[in-house]
Amino acid sequence: MLIDSHCHLDLIKKDIDLDQIINNAHNSSVNVLLTICTSRHNFNDIHQLTEKFENVFCSIGTHPHEVENEPFDLETLVNFSNQKKVIGIGECGLDYYYDNAPIDLQKECFMTHLKAAQITGLPLIIHSRNADHDMIDLLTEFNQKQKITGVIHCFTAGSDLAQKAIDLGFYISFSGIITFKNAQNLRDIAKTIPLDKILIETDSPYLAPVPKRGQINQPAYVKYVAEFMANLLMIPLNDFIKITHDNFLNLFNKAEII
Repeated sequence: MLIDSHCHLDLIKKDIDLDQIINNAHNSSVNVLLTICTSRHNFNDIHQLTEKFENVFCSIGTHPHEVENEPFDLETLVNFSNQKKVIGIGECGLDYYYDNAPIDLQKECFMTHLKAAQITGLPLIIHSRNADHDMIDLLTEFNQKQKITGVIHCFTAGSDLAQKAIDLGFYISFSGIITFKNAQNLRDIAKTIPLDKILIETDSPYLAPVPKRGQINQPAYVKYVAEFMANLLMIPLNDFIKITHDNFLNLFNKAEII
């Protein structure tokens, strides 16, 4: 059973009928989805999606691009995370590639999510782009206070962040980017990640993998990420699928799969 550990159903359904998205996923043996919250304004929408379908779960969090747009406060993060289908804190983190929000506000918001993870015990879903040094510092600081875990999603960072994340017990998730022609450095890093710390995702509707690059991405296409990764790591595909399936359930252990 394949799992798409990071998608945005609320965005995909603007272009593809929601029932068709789910049917396409099931037809590709993708039977578990984690659809991601990025702001206070889309939480209700994505949570309602999880109530409509079995084995579709969601997170709660504020994306670094949204930190100036009524970000979640600590109390709300903690309270809403009690809902059955909410299995992670995020998407949260730091993005210095785009100048979409002041760095100090990004750090402040991210620290709120780190605290929420400490309180709830839920894993973090982390967005990190061009912010390796600060990300390493914050994850190290908070893990010294209390153990937290999570995943660096759609990993494109350097080897230092990858190694530090692994040392702290975090997972690394690879998206369709791993299939791109210009992603050799990412492929080299992927080969160094312990198998029991690897997840796969689509980050759909973005970043459709080869051979679907340029199309609207959807959870069904995580199979192409799995096939590419299995070949890259020289592992039988079925073994790789089982490994990433088990990894997801080990990390997101609140998820009740039916």
